[in-house]
Amino acid sequence: MKKFLNKAEDFVDEMLDGIYAAHPDKLRFVADDRRCLVTARPVSGKVGLVTGGGSGHLPLFLGYVGTGLLDGAAVGGVFQSPSADQAFEVTRAADQGAGVLYIYGNYTGDILTFDMAAEMADAEGIRVLSLVGNDDVASSPAGEEHKRRGVAGILFIYKAAGAAAAEGMNLDEVLRVAEKARANTRTMGVALSSCIVPEVGRATFSIGESDMEIGMGIHGEPGIRRGPLRPADEVVDEMLGPILGELSLAKGDSVAVLMNGLGGTPQEELYILYRRVAGVLAERGVSVRKTYVGEFATSMEMAGFSISIMRLDDELARLVAAQADSPFFAQHQG
Repeated sequence: MKKFLNKAEDFVDEMLDGIYAAHPDKLRFVADDRRCLVTARPVSGKVGLVTGGGSGHLPLFLGYVGTGLLDGAAVGGVFQSPSADQAFEVTRAADQGAGVLYIYGNYTGDILTFDMAAEMADAEGIRVLSLVGNDDVASSPAGEEHKRRGVAGILFIYKAAGAAAAEGMNLDEVLRVAEKARANTRTMGVALSSCIVPEVGRATFSIGESDMEIGMGIHGEPGIRRGPLRPADEVVDEMLGPILGELSLAKGDSVAVLMNGLGGTPQEELYILYRRVAGVLAERGVSVRKTYVGEFATSMEMAGFSISIMRLDDELARLVAAQADSPFFAQHQG
């Protein structure tokens, strides 16, 4: 293992120390616990949005705490869920009198954490609603969406819900928007190499030098097909098939596209890949209203990428285009 570390066991806390030092005007922590991360710019009377999950995925999850996005994130160890106490402390800080919406990925540990935190919040009179991201089409077939993992497409949910809350929508309305964003978002990923968890010190899985795995999860969960690496256009076509099939996009529809690197894929390659995505959508007469290319939900140094597409109506298009500002994500209106 070759990483820039001091001690492997200090990886998460020293990473957080660096983030707080770099962004003191935007982020702070509460309850004397650096893993209870919240915005330094709370807005009184606004619905609070809280997320959380394991480290190792930056910018996901904490990277989207900021204006027009989330209000707090409970930070776990690498690929480990945060505790219920941490999620609760973040909830208390995020509550500005209008209730709190939890948005997190569909993983057993995170579900248990946030279910317990919601009970603790209820006991203090804080109204909490929850939405579980499940955009990964590779992890379970259509009709069993409740079993699917939450991956990079959760950013679209953060973005839409964050903008809705910033507009002053109430908790039920923000949940409605988040549910609509989730229902219209699908993701597929592919990996070329593994990642290394610092405290483990070895590859999470093994894959041949010339192979790829379609549908692999962001923690190294098995995909749906492993085989020889093929040309970029062919890989994109295979990944787009299930996404476009489920979204049932027709000529004249509008979408937002997220081309996401998993940590070890050069930007140049991501743009080669996006070129094919844009071409396929254009051939179908589908308009791309918003495009994001870069690293938005990673898996340490894993080489690979994912494609997320959200079908837009007028409301979602407006909310996705709204201004936002966090340490890892900034967008002007439009």
